[in-house]
Amino acid sequence: MDIQLEKKKGLRPKHYGYIAIGLLLLFVAYQLIFASSISTFRTDKDKLTIAEVKQGKFDDYITINGNVAPITTIYMDAYEGGRVTEKLIEEGAMVKQGDIILKLENTNLYEQILASESNLALKQNDLRSTKLTFDSRQVEGRRSLATASTDLQRLKRNYEQNNALYDDELISKEDYLLSKENYELSQKQYDIVKLQTENDDELRKTSLTGLDADLARMQKTLGMVYQRLDHLNVRAPADGQLGFLDAEIGQNITQGQRIGQINVLTDYKIEAEIDEHYVDRVKRDLTASLERNGKDFPLRLRKVYPEVRNGRFKVDLVFTESRPETIRAGQSYNIKLQLGASSDALLLPKGSFFQSTGGQWIFIVDGNGNEALKRSIRIGKQNSRYYEVLEGLQDGEKVITSNYDSFGEAERIVLK
Repeated sequence: MDIQLEKKKGLRPKHYGYIAIGLLLLFVAYQLIFASSISTFRTDKDKLTIAEVKQGKFDDYITINGNVAPITTIYMDAYEGGRVTEKLIEEGAMVKQGDIILKLENTNLYEQILASESNLALKQNDLRSTKLTFDSRQVEGRRSLATASTDLQRLKRNYEQNNALYDDELISKEDYLLSKENYELSQKQYDIVKLQTENDDELRKTSLTGLDADLARMQKTLGMVYQRLDHLNVRAPADGQLGFLDAEIGQNITQGQRIGQINVLTDYKIEAEIDEHYVDRVKRDLTASLERNGKDFPLRLRKVYPEVRNGRFKVDLVFTESRPETIRAGQSYNIKLQLGASSDALLLPKGSFFQSTGGQWIFIVDGNGNEALKRSIRIGKQNSRYYEVLEGLQDGEKVITSNYDSFGEAERIVLK
């Protein structure tokens, strides 16, 4: 008799295989259906800017904005401090070198002048007294030397006479020896007086020279003090326009404080700022030009400031030929700065895509214009209109040059 076997409930080993195969099929289907949509972005073509890559001549220049400034600006700092008592010239006025702009007063400086004058007078009195003393000693020394010389001659003559008489035994030996001793003493006294006179003359010469030098230094110091007094009159250092003046009547000005500036208007320069991306390529003596009323005016880059602030650095440009007739300080101009010679290159029109990609990749539109795919590229130089393409693109290809921020991580753009 057959026995009916009950089916075992639960999963059998073969069921695990079916489950694995099913999961694999679901994963493949998911990849085929949904995976591509994760990296795809759909948008209207009209919302994008599409440009064509083309072969052409690349002009190696950049366009910068600059402001007109005087060719030279001379700052006025206060040589001396003081209180403003008079303001003779206002801002914006034309001045000549040496014109008095401000008048200051400084009581401490006046006291220093009085003290210097008093010290100079005392020094002059000391010098006169010293000269009188040396002159008196010089006269007395010469008188003593003359007396000693006369005594020496007289005693020498007496000694020589007594010597002859003593040889003839006409005088005593005592008289002879006395005349001899007097003559020798007179000789020694004369040598002493002569040496003292010579020393006094040498001392007088060196002392008076030192005193004269001290007096000259004091006179020079007094002259410098008087010059400081003249510095209380703030004068224009050069011909030009008084650009600004930070001083009012009654205001206290400290020594070294900047109180104004003179703009020398014999010529003009243009001050501009350039992105630090070009810091290695911008050098002195590069050529540039600006256009005004249909006429180009050539410029030369005169100075590059080494400091970079907020991602930009400053340069100064000057006119090499004529300049616009209506040019004024503060005017703004667009300037074309030539960085190098023109060359043939593959040109990519500039666009805001660069801010999103850094120029490392771009979306290429297919021939039908229905989609765009991401592709790596390499960009070289750039000017105000084009990037120079080094790798990744070909002549005639179309690319999306508008901003990519809304695309997210998409690698494929579907154009509707």
